[in-house]
Amino acid sequence: MCTYVVSAPKDGGLQCKRIQALQTALVYTPITPQSILKTFEELGVSAEIRRAISEMGYEHPMPVQEEVIPYLLGVGNDVIALAQTGTGKTAAFGLPVLQKVNPKDRRTQAVILSPTRELCLQIAGDLKEYSRYIDDLHVLAVYGGSSIESQIRTLRKGAQVIVATPGRLIDLMNRGVAKLDAVENVVLDEADEMLNMGFTESINEILAGVPAERNTLLFSATMGKEIERIAKSYLHDYKEIVVGSRNEGAENVNHIYYLVHAKDKYAALKRVVDYYPRIYGIIFCRTRMETQEVADHLIRDGYNAEALHGDLSQAQRDLTMQKFRQHHTQLLVATDVAARGLDVEDLTHVINYGLPDDVENYTHRSGRTGRAGKRGTSISIIHLREKGKVRIIEKVIGKKFEVGTLPDPQEICTKQLYKVMDELERIEVNDTEIAPFLPEIYRKLEWLNKEDLIKRIVSREFGHFLRYYADAPVIEQPTDRGRAEGSESGKSRRDRRKGGAEGNHQAEEGYTRLFINLGKRDNFYAREIINLVNRHVRGSKVEIGRIDLTNNCSFFEVPSEDAEIVLSKMKRVKVGDRKVVVDTAERSDEAPREGGRGQRKGSRPDRKEGGRRGARRTYAEAADPREMRQQWKAEKKQKRNKNKQKEYEPAKKKATKDDWRQFFE
Repeated sequence: MCTYVVSAPKDGGLQCKRIQALQTALVYTPITPQSILKTFEELGVSAEIRRAISEMGYEHPMPVQEEVIPYLLGVGNDVIALAQTGTGKTAAFGLPVLQKVNPKDRRTQAVILSPTRELCLQIAGDLKEYSRYIDDLHVLAVYGGSSIESQIRTLRKGAQVIVATPGRLIDLMNRGVAKLDAVENVVLDEADEMLNMGFTESINEILAGVPAERNTLLFSATMGKEIERIAKSYLHDYKEIVVGSRNEGAENVNHIYYLVHAKDKYAALKRVVDYYPRIYGIIFCRTRMETQEVADHLIRDGYNAEALHGDLSQAQRDLTMQKFRQHHTQLLVATDVAARGLDVEDLTHVINYGLPDDVENYTHRSGRTGRAGKRGTSISIIHLREKGKVRIIEKVIGKKFEVGTLPDPQEICTKQLYKVMDELERIEVNDTEIAPFLPEIYRKLEWLNKEDLIKRIVSREFGHFLRYYADAPVIEQPTDRGRAEGSESGKSRRDRRKGGAEGNHQAEEGYTRLFINLGKRDNFYAREIINLVNRHVRGSKVEIGRIDLTNNCSFFEVPSEDAEIVLSKMKRVKVGDRKVVVDTAERSDEAPREGGRGQRKGSRPDRKEGGRRGARRTYAEAADPREMRQQWKAEKKQKRNKNKQKEYEPAKKKATKDDWRQFFE
């Protein structure tokens, strides 16, 4: 870190003198008086708009606004603007677009495209606020999921600015309602995301209906190959305006990851959330199904959470976002698409419930927090296969991830206890309001001394954490594929394969190893196995131990006392029209191979030694699904399950005891 003194000499300029270099060099960019505290008036913004934004709290333009606004107020200026989320991009393109609109002309003069309905509504709302003092200027949001008839009626009355999702705008164009022949400015906000979502053809169709003599403006947080490609297609003599670096993570964001087994992801999520009692954040999931599943479980466990994904109606999504922005909801569980471009103030954390496939999506996710000079934290809960993604992300954003260690129960409970005490200290007591009730309260509680009363208050507010973490499941941190740190029974990959297939792996003490005839080719993974078993084994949740996946089948371990009931309950189970076969696996390396269990996948048992033709064999003996389908061909013809198997609820892991409570005794 370097220390500088800034002084003002007689000529009015600024000088910077380096006094002391403590550790590393600081890149210093000279500052001129012209770049200090510019006003919107100096940028050329009209009086009506300045009045509106002043009432909204805008005092001085942000860097991206300072760069973009004067350029866009010109004529025939195409722009690619790259700036991190939360830096004022909406005002950067919104203010000049509004200023260039002729309110007396009711025709559409500007089109702003966004990838999602939420972002569309957000932009339209901001533009309406900016233009509140411009008479006869109308901004209309058009998007799918709402009544197209009401949008048609409004369009026929006239809207100079349309903020739209591509699909709905094309629909209105085909109906002859949205007429774009007078459009002078087209803005593509989050343009890279629109391309990733498959809107390329839609964008081509929209731009084909817009006059060639127009301004085209592209805004994005990152510069990817897609942006460069569409720039060549849609823009002419464009200027690239970059605020910060072309591809960088938010400067005020700490990046942390926790490495866990896939089966422990939700338990790890709970620990992270519990460790930050005042968390206000977004939990990103990969799919709609996972989003709803995680949200449901958080709500069931007493957390203030809501889900946001594309399967919700527009009314539900609007209500969810309203509650979240007003801090009525503490945790928003969302997909990337649903949360794209959302501008929410004061987010403390972004939690990645698994890393996205696209690095740029990670940048957008982490950019939700660490805004307006505040610190933010981006936490990723990952498994071993995602460690490679971490290294790629580090290279792109130019920052290192901190390798986190999940907090233990004692740490979590201590934090939660301090939170309760802080809240009690900060309660504002209105003596007048409670005075009429105090005599009865004193009479009722007079038998309790101060210590007893405090214990009861703490137990009421804090007891559920004590109860949960007294029996909280142990979360082991993996250090290599398929083994946990410090596991004495763990073997190397070579050792596990020594002498045969995955089925020859020795089960942990007290566990029985089972086959199931579903694998990765069936889109069947650890979570699906856990859910399937616990769905059909009624009465109690079965603890699932080690899980090994292959393309054609899988192996999993259950407590030995539960093995027989699992085998019994899984005899008549189907997934779709596929019969599920579960059987015990051979654990000994010395087990016979001919027609027996523990055989490598894809091998065929010797029919001469393995039994008569057509005899029913276990899946361990015939691990090839093609053989299984032939074996039960007649049965499949008789019974076809036309109803799709419902999604399974994740299993609640059987708790294990811990003696951490001694710290509070």
